[in-house]
Amino acid sequence: MSHRVNPPFRAEQVGSLLRPPKVQAARRRYAEGDISAAELRALEDVAIAEIVRRQEEVGMQDVTDGELRRAYFHLDFLKQLDGVTVTGGINANQSAKSADDGFKPPQLSVSGKLAHARPIQVEDFAFLDSKIKHGTAKVAIPSPTMVHFRGGRAAIDIEAYPEMDAFFADLAACYRDEIAALHAVGCRYLQLDDTNLAYLCDPQMRQAAADRGDDPNELPRQYAALINDALRDRPDDMTVGIHLCRGNYRSTWFAEGGYEPVAEVLFNELNVDAYFLEYDDERSGDFAPLRFVPKDKTVVLGLVSSKVPALESVATLAKRIDEAAAYAPLDQLCLSPQCGFSSTAEGNEITMETQWAKLARVVETAETVWGR
Repeated sequence: MSHRVNPPFRAEQVGSLLRPPKVQAARRRYAEGDISAAELRALEDVAIAEIVRRQEEVGMQDVTDGELRRAYFHLDFLKQLDGVTVTGGINANQSAKSADDGFKPPQLSVSGKLAHARPIQVEDFAFLDSKIKHGTAKVAIPSPTMVHFRGGRAAIDIEAYPEMDAFFADLAACYRDEIAALHAVGCRYLQLDDTNLAYLCDPQMRQAAADRGDDPNELPRQYAALINDALRDRPDDMTVGIHLCRGNYRSTWFAEGGYEPVAEVLFNELNVDAYFLEYDDERSGDFAPLRFVPKDKTVVLGLVSSKVPALESVATLAKRIDEAAAYAPLDQLCLSPQCGFSSTAEGNEITMETQWAKLARVVETAETVWGR
């Protein structure tokens, strides 16, 4: 067995990378009105060209822009849809390690009819693609479920959407428009970042959903139908993966629990090619849910932590891949960090050097397990 020619690759990444200090400084200057949007973008361009080079140097075949232009992995995208408003935060799981600054993930509400008025990621993709010499450009966008789960029915304007079916239909249509626009400029590898299917593995978050009036057993099916509707027109030559995340902010997390409550729906009712699953520690449960993975799908095992500085050994990672292979064939498995390194602009509490060492370790391990 060997590396793949097409994505997902044996050595993968989730997408976001630590923001270089120059980018952080430029974003502050822009917020304070010291530089223009064009000047900020020019500085981001230089930084993105540099991180593209670094990704190729460590051997990554999927190359991203590190989400350097975003403050959040999801909000920067979703707030550009007509009808979406950003509101206050939600409480994190009380059993999670809480951030010392009292951070709460922002909440989205729908204040009017949803519409995809303009392409959102097209310009960013085109720039990224122009800088890549060897790899494949991957674009990560938030899953459409992000517009619903955290607020439920209460966060969706009753006058704009008296019936939820119309809301889900309009939301999926927005995504179909964006996917078509991305494909038209050459995007062939797309990733949906979804915290909500993973949150539905957490007993406390399942209860919170029930308290809002949603059925936590039915929501995965509802979300699979939404995602499938969003992807229904995607071209045959576009690979789509979905990353299940339990929260990622300054090395803290917001949910815990194994994949068992959603596994059967996740692997068999969701029309995606690959699943990026967090498996960095005991929060994610065991590998048994992988028994539901059908023969035509790939699981990217997120075994390398993007949250802690300790560098995992090749031997330890290879052993865990072997354990996963007891439930899903080795040829259907790949390796990645469990999440991005900077889901928000603040970034996780590790150094740039550690970030690149971890990506290099993913490549090294993949070559050890699957061959060059």
